[in-house]
Amino acid sequence: MRTSVLAGLAAALPSTFAYHGFNYGATNLDGSVRVQSDYEAQFNAAKSLAGTNGQFTSARLYTSVQGTTGGPNSAFAAAVNTQTSLLLGIWISGNPNIQTEIDAILSAASSQGSAFTDLVAGISVGSEDAYRVTDLGIASGAGPGVDPQGIANYISQVRSGLSGNSALAGKPIGHVDTYNTYANSSNWMAPVVEASDFIGMNAFPYFESTKANGIENANSTYYADLAATEANAQGKPIWVTETGWPSSGPVSGAATASVANAEEYYAQVGCSLLSSGRNVWWYTLQDSTADASVPSFGVVSDLSFTPKYDLSC
Repeated sequence: MRTSVLAGLAAALPSTFAYHGFNYGATNLDGSVRVQSDYEAQFNAAKSLAGTNGQFTSARLYTSVQGTTGGPNSAFAAAVNTQTSLLLGIWISGNPNIQTEIDAILSAASSQGSAFTDLVAGISVGSEDAYRVTDLGIASGAGPGVDPQGIANYISQVRSGLSGNSALAGKPIGHVDTYNTYANSSNWMAPVVEASDFIGMNAFPYFESTKANGIENANSTYYADLAATEANAQGKPIWVTETGWPSSGPVSGAATASVANAEEYYAQVGCSLLSSGRNVWWYTLQDSTADASVPSFGVVSDLSFTPKYDLSC
């Protein structure tokens, strides 16, 4: 699409325009690595989900690299073909050299030009890395992480690495983490907040088992989490990068996973967020594992892409 056309479309958008989409992992339900055709099928399905009025036109990615090849994530080309905007991800935990991630983004910008860069909503440097080094993350076996100053250093590296591309240099750069890392009373995440243009917040009342976390309290719990994050955000915008309720899975405190509860959570929390003018990436369109012991947050269960519950607001 020509830049002039994009500018015209942007001018025609309402002032409350926001990015709405889903999170997309790197693997299919059978464990195979997603390729371009997989992403295209999912992106197109997201736009045509019954009851959503075609508003899910964005995708949040966790990495910008395709599998172990080091090349650009095949989701990039799929996004261009389907006109799906992207919150790019750069994986940093257990990955001290992130230049391959930066190079993958620059390669896509070089080969596809504005057809790719015009679709970039922003760039997230890391995902839940600070959570993994907290006592809670360590106790849950979440794996290697990065402390706040380390995350800030990676953000600086990404800014520097993309500064030579004028189309990417102005894109918002931030970090995604759990609400409780940002809400820490010691303002532990201050280095990350100061380095970021936006704050990506993941919050799941279902998992907050130390609280009265039944579905009847989910709405108030979520918005308390959001308020606690905003209190330490230094005025930076909060992007809702992950939330949802599982349709199946184990009991978590007072929280029960069921289709009815997933629908109730979407009706209360999802619909209010989608109408708020915030950027929202729901978790998730389709699960990346068939393991029944893992809570199923997928809105669809298979390639029929039929929603498990009502997605109208």
